[in-house]
Amino acid sequence: MTAHRIDRRAAMTLLVGGCSAILLPGRIALAAHPAGFDDGLPRATPADQGMATDAMLAFLTEVVDRGFEFHSFMLARHGAVLAEGYWWPYRAELPHMTHSLTKSVTATAIGMALAEGRFALTDKVVSFFEAELPPVVSENLAAMTIEDLLTMRTGHAGETSGSVWRPIRTSWVAEFFKIPVVHRPGTTFVYTSAATYMLSALISKTTGRNTYDYLKPRFFQPLGISGEEWAAGPQDITPGANGLSWKVADSLKLGILHQQEGRHAGRQIVPADWVRAVHQPHVPGRYGYQWWLGPNRYQAIGLFGQYSYVFPDSGVVLALMSAMTRPRRTEWEEVLDRHMPMMVAGSGSGSSALPRLRALTDSLRVNAPLAAATSPTAARISGKTYAIAPNVDAVDAIRIDIADGKGRLTLRDDRNEHRVDFGLGGWIEGSTSLTGHKLHHEYQPNSMRVVAGGGWSDPATLEIILQFTETAFQDRLRLRFDGDSLAYDRSVNVNSGDLARPTLTGRLKA
Repeated sequence: MTAHRIDRRAAMTLLVGGCSAILLPGRIALAAHPAGFDDGLPRATPADQGMATDAMLAFLTEVVDRGFEFHSFMLARHGAVLAEGYWWPYRAELPHMTHSLTKSVTATAIGMALAEGRFALTDKVVSFFEAELPPVVSENLAAMTIEDLLTMRTGHAGETSGSVWRPIRTSWVAEFFKIPVVHRPGTTFVYTSAATYMLSALISKTTGRNTYDYLKPRFFQPLGISGEEWAAGPQDITPGANGLSWKVADSLKLGILHQQEGRHAGRQIVPADWVRAVHQPHVPGRYGYQWWLGPNRYQAIGLFGQYSYVFPDSGVVLALMSAMTRPRRTEWEEVLDRHMPMMVAGSGSGSSALPRLRALTDSLRVNAPLAAATSPTAARISGKTYAIAPNVDAVDAIRIDIADGKGRLTLRDDRNEHRVDFGLGGWIEGSTSLTGHKLHHEYQPNSMRVVAGGGWSDPATLEIILQFTETAFQDRLRLRFDGDSLAYDRSVNVNSGDLARPTLTGRLKA
């Protein structure tokens, strides 16, 4: 097992006073950017930009006290970063999967293509996809416009999640046209990823490039965004509504670009009139063009809690990656709305901020302490393979190897044989193909970065935590050994569907 063992208790990198602090037990190191990673954004102190430092500390303290599962955040005013944090094992340089936050990026492509004269908002959707239309085009479907896609007023009766189409390998455009258009388009708001997918398909149809390739020289590169990933679906069409992985700094750059009315480094990247249009209340009080509207702000939002908030009146932008259920997201936004006016008030001493922030962040991390590192059961089960009874997940064998304070889980299913290395009483960083789409909103890449640790919750039960550090997902594996029998359970912290898979059972192979 060659994966890197992580023994440090690094918790959170926080920037205050123009420098960042890598917080380790008993010491603090300062650098211009977190852990030497340069995202190209300027830094400043809260006081430099008229922010109340003590109010910012109170805000972060409540975030910690309430136990929100944050992975990273960055707060900027007038384009300068004032505070940022990274909960171990998440890091500034790691991309993080976004879900519906991606929709606001696709809206950027639409604004650019409109400015290039590729289409008009009043154009009918069916006019671009004649070869994939159903035999009978209803009157409502024929009436649907590009603006109806942008405002989520397609006339559909319900939402189509990206998780519904991801397993489909045939045309998603054809799938869109199968959805009944029960309302007159433009009259009824129904949030649906299908609408944004069609905006992306429109970019492909009218520019000859998928949305990612179209945006690469126009948006990603000018903003200094690199290392992003946005895989295409069937017909080489970028999903549009979801699937973009990038860093929290990139979410911040998206928000700053809008806060600065489409300008970056003196260059107009997105037309200013389009930026103004996206946060107009096209759906009164709720929705603009692929951006949600809030009190004194508008925001790009992704499932499980990826955010880019823009506060146009105060010039503040806040980007956040996290893993939160819908009730927790509502609670979080109540905290944000209560604290933001106090933070922008511009008063409050910052003289004691750094020592207090050290105390706040010294032990902060995503992962909880692990259970006992040893058990007498380990020697009995190490190196043994269990044959798994037939099951819906098509798993047929599980093996555990334990040596030198480390372990390896090997699981075989109908996809392949998968391995994940884990520490016992500590953590190991590596990668694994043990992905698990049913618990991960139907995403199943061939490999995922993971930090894995395990322990014995009782002498017969091994529990392994898998923190997939480029996503919102934390999986818990529970293996209970009873004589020659094994019971295996897998659950996840957040998902659009079930949070646990059915228990697998197996017996020791002879």
